[in-house]
Amino acid sequence: MTMPHDSLDFDLDGDTLHEECGVFGIFGHPDAAALTALGLHALQHRGQEAAGIVTYDGGRFHSEKRMGLVGDHFSSEKVINRLKGSQAVGHVRYSTTGETILRNVQPLFAELAAGGIAVAHNGNLTNGLTLRKQLIASGAIYQSTSDTEAILHLVARSPKKRLLERYVDALRQLEGAYALVSLTNKKLIGARDPFGIRPLMLGELNGAYILCSETVALDIIGAKFIREVENGEVVVISEDGVESLRPFPKQPARPCIFEYVYFSRPDSILGGRSVYEVRKATGKQLALESPADADVIVPIPDSGVPCALGFAQQLGLPFELGIIRNHYVGRTFIEPTQHIRSLGVKLKHNVNKAVVAGKRIVLVDDSIVRGTTSVKIVRMMYEAGAKEVHMRIASPPIKHPDFYGIDTPERKSLLAATHTLEEMRAFIGVDSLAFVSVDGIYKACGYEGRDAKQPQFTDHAFTGDYPTPLTDLEGEHAKQSRAMLAEAG
Repeated sequence: MTMPHDSLDFDLDGDTLHEECGVFGIFGHPDAAALTALGLHALQHRGQEAAGIVTYDGGRFHSEKRMGLVGDHFSSEKVINRLKGSQAVGHVRYSTTGETILRNVQPLFAELAAGGIAVAHNGNLTNGLTLRKQLIASGAIYQSTSDTEAILHLVARSPKKRLLERYVDALRQLEGAYALVSLTNKKLIGARDPFGIRPLMLGELNGAYILCSETVALDIIGAKFIREVENGEVVVISEDGVESLRPFPKQPARPCIFEYVYFSRPDSILGGRSVYEVRKATGKQLALESPADADVIVPIPDSGVPCALGFAQQLGLPFELGIIRNHYVGRTFIEPTQHIRSLGVKLKHNVNKAVVAGKRIVLVDDSIVRGTTSVKIVRMMYEAGAKEVHMRIASPPIKHPDFYGIDTPERKSLLAATHTLEEMRAFIGVDSLAFVSVDGIYKACGYEGRDAKQPQFTDHAFTGDYPTPLTDLEGEHAKQSRAMLAEAG
């Protein structure tokens, strides 16, 4: 097999999917700050570039924001002791493009006429730039480049009297995806967009209520999972308990399918389903649709592992760790020479030659974005002595960009959007290539297939079916809007 692209300089960091945010909030616990830090630890996979916590102690709000990992800053007793109070909200962030700066780190806080409020946001507003322009034109002074700040301005300018009414009034003006956790001096508020694109969970620990992005954040502190916040629901937690508001017309939920494919931790429960079991079922479905005559099934770690296990079990083939991942590498090490850059993938992945040499290998991965990392890994397999290399992907081809909180390139940079299946196979350099079908991934989630009239998930990356208006992406400001959306989260 000829190994292509020997002279190409690959951006390996741009060849993956990233979720921008994870959120956590707790109301009524004396260790609110410490528990929030632990919850953010469990959500660290959703954002590794910045973290923040805001607390309230009955008299004033306290805020700590840092660049970097949660454990680098919020494991300090000195920092936690400054975050006084029994209610807190926290956030982890991944910045997609541009400079990551402290003023963009959430939760964002503002003192309003109705009282102080801190907002942590997971998702992207598809009318964030439009709102920004309108608000600035009417005199608003922005302090960040985050679309989340629009929420604070909308709350501040609402004609409603009570802060909660202002908050709901602001939500009615938002488009796109949001799972919000907000803290006032009396309440912890959770809100999910009308389609429920981004996840939000409700839990309880010794009488204190919790809102968070995934159930693993409850597990780490020993809290009990109560239920998911429903699409279009606003949950208000106060000393009186939990109140549920429904400010939007009821409609079927469409959570993001990529939470199952890639983003959520495999030990999370989402939509009543184990993410791990869904990924295994996807691998089995992939094997039914596109089996391979091979000797060994090798996952591309880490998210490809459950899928590869299901694939191997369905075909009765050996499952082996033919690639070992180095978990102590952050962003790919960059040197100004092409030779050193070309070695970048080996910082993250190394071939287990004893498994690969002389074998017909099936590589199983969760997705293909640009395809450049796949090229490098396939080359490593051949260099290690693989006889044949086949690739199976546990998601349908990604043909459309995301504007709801996932870092994807423009459509022209998505391999599946610009290449046929055979062209993709040739580009990557494998003997065969196949993706699970759209219906197949729905079957893995327990459905008969995708209902074109009423799809159960937000699956636009595969189908082009965007569930919300893309106001910022239409018209003369589209290019600027994309840059603005990339800074959001």
